Formats: sequence, structure tokens, C-alpha cells
Amino acid sequence: MARHADPRIARIIELFEQLSPAGLSRLAEIYTDDARFKDPFNEVQGVPAIRRIFEHMFRTLEAPRFVIHDAVVQGGQCFLTWDFVFRLKRAGSDELVVRGGSHLKLAEDGRISLHRDYWDVAEELYEKLPVLGTLMRWLKRRVNS
Repeated sequence: MARHADPRIARIIELFEQLSPAGLSRLAEIYTDDARFKDPFNEVQGVPAIRRIFEHMFRTLEAPRFVIHDAVVQGGQCFLTWDFVFRLKRAGSDELVVRGGSHLKLAEDGRISLHRDYWDVAEELYEKLPVLGTLMRWLKRRVNS
């Protein structure tokens, strides 16, 4: 994404799009000490707990990265739309893309105090996995017929 006009959001987007294992030490630059984070698999509070989620991501996936598409900002809140791109850690794994959004509430200093990710686990992840995907697609067809 092109640099955002709001410097708070530009800093957040830049960190997420350039996130690497070495850059995890910078999370305190964009999260308050007591920030809360929630996604379909996790609900934690504090920078150390948030860092562990990203460490797990880098440990279990190959070349994970975020591509931010849009940022809607109103006062102390922001909604980002993004693609999360990665490969499973096995030979010949295709690149997978999870599409989602993040609701961010910002503290007075511009850092994130609340980060809530929204994405459809079934459609964006389970349906794309080799064995589970076949079952999920079959269930989806059955429900829709």
C-alpha cells in the first residue's frame, strides 16, 4: 500500500508489511504495553503475548507476509483490509492467501490499544488445506443445496 497520510497509520502499515522475525522487537513501537489482540485462534493481552503469536507464525509457516490494501481512519480508530500470504512448511506447498480485515483502536500516543482481526476461517483457511479442504468444500455444497 502507498504511504498513508496519517503518520500513525503509515507507521503501523509499514511495520506490518515489513514484519520479519528480526523486526518483532519493534512491536512495542506500535502496540501499547497492555494492548489486546484477538483473532479467530487467539485472544491475548500485552506486547509479549502478541509477540508470541507472531513468533509462532514465523516458526510454523514459510515466508508469511501481510499486504495491506486499504485503511479507513476515523478519529482514534482504523480498519485495514489485507491479504496474509504464506506457504505451508512442506516441500512443494502452494502459496496460500487469507483475506481479512483488522479493527484497530489507537491510544492517545497513536499506538494500538486494541487489535481485532476478522476473517472467515472456513473459507480462507480450512477450504485451502489438502485433506480438510475437501471435507469443508463438500459441507459447503451440502449446506447450499
